[in-house]
Amino acid sequence: MDWQDHGIVIARFKHGESSLVTKLLTETHGLHAGLVRGGTGRAVRAVYQIGNRVSATWQARLPDHLGNYRAELVRAHAAELLELRWPLAALGAGAALVEATLPEREPNRAVFDAFVVLLDRLTTPRWSPAYARFEVALIAALGFGLDLTCCAVTGETGDLAFVSPRTGRAVSRGAAGEYENRLFALPPFLIDGGESADPSDVAAALRLTGHFLARQALAPAERRMPSARTRLYEAMVRLPAGNL
Repeated sequence: MDWQDHGIVIARFKHGESSLVTKLLTETHGLHAGLVRGGTGRAVRAVYQIGNRVSATWQARLPDHLGNYRAELVRAHAAELLELRWPLAALGAGAALVEATLPEREPNRAVFDAFVVLLDRLTTPRWSPAYARFEVALIAALGFGLDLTCCAVTGETGDLAFVSPRTGRAVSRGAAGEYENRLFALPPFLIDGGESADPSDVAAALRLTGHFLARQALAPAERRMPSARTRLYEAMVRLPAGNL
C-alpha cells in the first residue's frame, strides 16, 4: 500500500531512539499518521516541524498498518514564524485542535484548505482574525456550522450582535432582550469580513468557537480543549487593545 499527497505537519512524537511518529493533515487522505525513520536526525528533522507544508509518500504492507513516511519540504512555515510569538502560538493552537477533533484517515479537504489559508495569513498583520475564522471553518467542516447570516428570532440580517450557545445561530441586538447575558458576543469581523481586530474581539470570537468545539467535537470523544489553544485564548484576553 502506498500513496503520495500534499500535507501539513500537525503533530510529531519521538519513537525509539531516532524515529518519529508524525501526523500529517493531507489534502486527500485526511489526518494520517506514519513513522519517519531517522526523523530526529539532523538531515531531516527540520522537515517535520509543526506547520511545515510537505510533499509526502506513505507506504505500508497493509492499509491498517502505521506505515512509513518520506517527505520533501514544500514551505518551512515553522521557520518563518519562529520569532513571531503570537502567530507561532496560533499555529500550535490550530494544529492541536486539528489533531484533537479530526478522525484519522477520513478525507476532509475543507479543513486542509482552511489550514493552508491560515498558514498564509500567519505572517501578515491580519493573522488574528484569520485564526478565528479558521476555527469557524473547522466547526463547519465537522458538521456543526454556525449560522451568522440572520437573526434566529426575527430573521433580520442587520445589527447581529450575539450568538445562541444552544443553536449556534445569530441574534440581533434588539431581539436579545433579557437574554443578552446568556448569549455569546458576536464580534463584527466574523460577519463583515474585516481584516483587523483588537485582542478583545478575537478573544470574544474564540470564546464563541471554543464553546462549540468543546461541546460538539471534544466532549463526545471524551477529550479536553488542547492546552495550546487554551493558552492562546488566555493571551487574547490579557493583551491590551492594538497589541498583537
